[in-house]
Amino acid sequence: MMVKNRHATPQEIAFTAPPGTPSGVEVLSLADLRSRVPLDALTVPLRPTFHHLLTLTRGSLRHTVDFTEHTLRPGSWAWTRPGQVQQWSDPGRVDGTLVLFEQDFLDPATATAARLDDPHAPVLHTPEGEDHDALRAAVDHLGREFHAFGRLPLAVHTLALRHLLSVLVLHLTHLGAPTGRPAPPPGEAFLRFRDAVEEGFGRTRRVEDYARRLGYSPRTLSRAAEAAAGVGAKEFIDRRVVLEAKRLLAHGDEPAARVASRLGFSSATNFSKYFLQRTGLSPVAFRTTTRG
Repeated sequence: MMVKNRHATPQEIAFTAPPGTPSGVEVLSLADLRSRVPLDALTVPLRPTFHHLLTLTRGSLRHTVDFTEHTLRPGSWAWTRPGQVQQWSDPGRVDGTLVLFEQDFLDPATATAARLDDPHAPVLHTPEGEDHDALRAAVDHLGREFHAFGRLPLAVHTLALRHLLSVLVLHLTHLGAPTGRPAPPPGEAFLRFRDAVEEGFGRTRRVEDYARRLGYSPRTLSRAAEAAAGVGAKEFIDRRVVLEAKRLLAHGDEPAARVASRLGFSSATNFSKYFLQRTGLSPVAFRTTTRG
């Protein structure tokens, strides 16, 4: 893992494998992390380009992902995906394991089964009982194999790591649900709407445009969104736009006018009014507050 610098401006983290180890995955303790990365470089908003799996063995940690704070305790897991903005509170007082991996390290079948591309996947998982034990065994085995570099030919070592990581993410996806029980699957109308919003929120915020594209009525989309996400279709769209605005404002240095353009607003003024109405802060105030 590499952090570009220690300045207050939020930084993108690029994946860099330790010298001599397989590219695409790394397993390290939080003590190792603290020895390599200054704490003040972790406590600013960061936007990783790769997956982070974090679990604790001692202490508790407040970990913010996409501007929602989560509390990790021993046995719980946080999964931060590429493109999400994360911010550590105080990683100097906890022990645990951090698994870093690039999106294409796993084979396509595992990536699909583990929902690596799902931008709505939960961040926090709190497995219990056999689920907890399976995840603990999986990460321990993965860590031992990662640190046993040189005992096997590199190609075989890499293949073993890929298989062991697959076991971990599949267990986490399917056994370590946040409530301990899988939620009922959302309906087809919502899934199609959700995917369309993910692809088109930078061009339109009108429910009618999505309804026309998908062949549903606006009312059907609103009912589907309410049933699956607890909010109407317009609110679902607006929340996605606001999330991306927050990511861009927290992570980069683009002026509000450029952020407005990227999100499909006709002017910086309209964007500022929209953002203020939905967050209570102007874009500039949000950026200042987020960066501390």
